[in-house]
Amino acid sequence: MDISLFAENKLCSVVEVFSLGWEVGGGVGLAETIEGVGGGDVGGVSRCLLALDLIGSSYFAAEDLIWHKQVPLKVSIFAWKLLRDRLPTKANLVTRGIISPEAHFCVSGCGGIESAQHLFFTCGTFGSLWSSVRLWIGFSSADPQNPSDHLIQFVDAAGGRRARRSFLQLIWLVCVWVL
Repeated sequence: MDISLFAENKLCSVVEVFSLGWEVGGGVGLAETIEGVGGGDVGGVSRCLLALDLIGSSYFAAEDLIWHKQVPLKVSIFAWKLLRDRLPTKANLVTRGIISPEAHFCVSGCGGIESAQHLFFTCGTFGSLWSSVRLWIGFSSADPQNPSDHLIQFVDAAGGRRARRSFLQLIWLVCVWVL
């Protein structure tokens, strides 16, 4: 399911968003049910979807973490595009018909398909940055493949201290920008 349809069409009704291609199981029947509960606008329905457990709360939690007062706006926008899989990776360019399917391999030469998940988290060349950063900071964890989950887990590794969380948030944003 592509949650970005909600973000891109905030003023549409839920039924209209479903007609753009977002379906979960029951299709428009579910949309009408949600619209009746959520009041009809997409902005109010997100909470309803979370209550129904149709979308993960990590998507919204990560949204809040990409905006940091010590980071240039262009870095936060880049992270925003990463969370929504809107970066011009070769996989996305193939999907949009901009490059041929034969040209979808990672720029590092590792042989993987160049998607955001691959470049930032699983590529042996670029994704290995995270283990070095964790070693430098002094914590260990497994890396989720999903950018939203990765950001949340990375920032939450600090525990509850606000200053440390802000520091890790800053480090994550700088790392994805550099990659």
